[in-house]
Amino acid sequence: MPNGLWDSTNFLKPEAMPYLSRIILYPIKSLDGIAVQRAMVLDSGALQGDREYAIVDYQGKFVNGKRTAAIHKLRAEFDWENHLVSLNIAGSDAVEQFHLDDDRVSLEGWLSEYFGFPVKLIHNAEMGFPDDTNSPGPTVISTETLQEVASWFPGLTVDSLRKRLRTTLEIADVEPFWEDQLYAQTGTFVPFQIGTVNFMGVNPCQRCIVPTRDQETGEAYPEFQKIFSVQRRQTLPNWVDTSRFNHFYRLAINTRLTPSEARKMLQVGDSVHLGLEPL
Repeated sequence: MPNGLWDSTNFLKPEAMPYLSRIILYPIKSLDGIAVQRAMVLDSGALQGDREYAIVDYQGKFVNGKRTAAIHKLRAEFDWENHLVSLNIAGSDAVEQFHLDDDRVSLEGWLSEYFGFPVKLIHNAEMGFPDDTNSPGPTVISTETLQEVASWFPGLTVDSLRKRLRTTLEIADVEPFWEDQLYAQTGTFVPFQIGTVNFMGVNPCQRCIVPTRDQETGEAYPEFQKIFSVQRRQTLPNWVDTSRFNHFYRLAINTRLTPSEARKMLQVGDSVHLGLEPL
């Protein structure tokens, strides 16, 4: 395993032709996402426009679904090219539009009034505000995994689960849990390629309370975490290194990218391969 890389080629079926089926950016952390056709890799390995802004209170703590249930009833639509966000509260027809930079004071005032306490909008164009700052690359999951996991919960749609998990990159034309190939033993990175961009798979992503709730109403799905953990353990591929699971409430993959990948573009439809891009 030179340079801490793990050769996982044997796990990929020869007939499989995985491709990038969705890119979903979340311009303001914890608010609604926006599906895009293309996204550029930054020097940090994050994608430009993903979690680039965040709402914080005056103690610097994130205002998110983990701490503030009211965020689930806040709808956001983005015109990312013009840096505009339109906000409205579920159940209301009133829509307010703000420029994310030029209207920052007005936007912070509107959000403060909605949440009932003072908040600020902070900005980081270099890395954004990922949950895992050691692995700030986009998170990865497959469409087939979303379909399988949604089937564990009667009444839960694939799109609802997609909104709950808030994963950035989605791979299609694979088996459920295909992305579990993209990590190995602790301290080892699994190389894979999407289009011309080289990634390192790091670890299965630890989930929080957010996926247990409907992202539009905030209503909790009964015993979501318990059902999820039982099913995840039972369906975990038998070749997975279970030492990476101190619990089974984990899904999707955290990634890292080296500075050499900066300014490269990801595009929906890009092919996906295990291993590094040939020189």
